Amino acid sequence: MDALMTWLEAQLADNSIFTLQTFGYYGEGLTTTVQLVFLSLVIGLVAAVPLAIGRGSKRPWVKWPIFAYTYVFRGTPLLVQLYLIYYGVVFVEGIQETWLWVILEKPFVPALIAFTLNTAAYTTEIFHGAIQATPRGEIEAARAYGMSRRLMLRRIVLPSAFRRALPAYGNEVIFMLHASAIASVVTIMDLTGAARFVYARYYAPFEAFLFVAAIYLCLTFAILYFFRWLERRLLAHLKPASG
Repeated sequence: MDALMTWLEAQLADNSIFTLQTFGYYGEGLTTTVQLVFLSLVIGLVAAVPLAIGRGSKRPWVKWPIFAYTYVFRGTPLLVQLYLIYYGVVFVEGIQETWLWVILEKPFVPALIAFTLNTAAYTTEIFHGAIQATPRGEIEAARAYGMSRRLMLRRIVLPSAFRRALPAYGNEVIFMLHASAIASVVTIMDLTGAARFVYARYYAPFEAFLFVAAIYLCLTFAILYFFRWLERRLLAHLKPASG
């Protein structure tokens, strides 16, 4: 490790912008970005599955509140949602005297809440559409086997819907990665925040932001590759048989 650091210092000796210190800022920003996007996607995905099922319910008191939630969060900008949650928490009466304030005063948590609510709304609609597109024959076959609604959802509807929703959900993951760039407006040191810091310190906007754009591009290609691999694995039965 020491040899690697020595080699890096020698390579960057004549570079006034990209130093071990600035790479440290980018590394911190990359870690924060990955944590924020990963946690919001996981929590949003877990929440979206029951919401998508409820979205197709015939009970109005179940269906319409979920529809209103997805409509609001898909119909307003994520930046506005982030501002409302980040700054709005302060105006909740008495919250600063509770244990919640210890958690919510850190900008990462309001940002995580905003990102989770936003991606859960989009994912709910993606899964709802995939569930609604379940072939009628699969439903009738499950009923013919005597499956209950819960068992049919678990074994037939949800696995089938997940495979159909995979391409659209892959796009949602990439969208959330790109949207995470706005997290820096609430003082979070993410990738964009690191680029702003380097720009402010060295007055080098092109180098700072082009480098961070390259990092986002690499992350995007990694996500694309993962979802293409996942689609090949889960949709292998749809490939035409070779002669």
